[in-house]
Amino acid sequence: MINTKDQGELLELISKYIDQDIECYALGGTAMMFYGYKNTTRDIDLLFQTRKELEVFIEAIKQLGYKEMSIKGIYPEKRLKSSSKPLMFTRGDERFDLFLNKIFGFKITDKIKERFFSRHDFIGKKELIVKILSKEDIILLKAITKREKDFEDIQTIIEQDKDINWDFIIDEAITQRKQNEWILIDLEETMKQLKEITFLPSKLFKRIYAEENKYR
Repeated sequence: MINTKDQGELLELISKYIDQDIECYALGGTAMMFYGYKNTTRDIDLLFQTRKELEVFIEAIKQLGYKEMSIKGIYPEKRLKSSSKPLMFTRGDERFDLFLNKIFGFKITDKIKERFFSRHDFIGKKELIVKILSKEDIILLKAITKREKDFEDIQTIIEQDKDINWDFIIDEAITQRKQNEWILIDLEETMKQLKEITFLPSKLFKRIYAEENKYR
């Protein structure tokens, strides 16, 4: 497990090994730790927008002793066929999940980029810029990646923060539905589970059903 202090120190260390400035987006438990929703995570989840930046980052962590590993058993079997599954690197009990442009077909759109929560700069040999996705986008991504503990993480967010814009979440899911036919179904399944612990208006579900019916 990686705690908040470890995560910051590790990213600072990596900035001393990269040979060009890099920008990436933090998602998953990594982003939650920047928010303060949780104190530890099993892995650091990052998305890069260019292959060159991803390659530079990988070269840096390899110099620190990280080795590539198989993603089997980490993500649901149905996600493993995706061309945008992550590259995973591990060292001891630390792990990086590294995505390029998309997360299992889910694209980081301009709207997602515009509403990022915060930016953190780690300056060493070069600058490593980490932008933190909004809480709504963290929830949506966890609703569709469905790794072990993802639902618990969503539960943690909504228990600590009642100000969740579910319309943002559904809007983005509708946008992504054209490329990912499973996204609204997965989101609806997660929201049904969440109804046991939080109030979700019926109009939210009606929006999902209305949109999904357009494809039938």
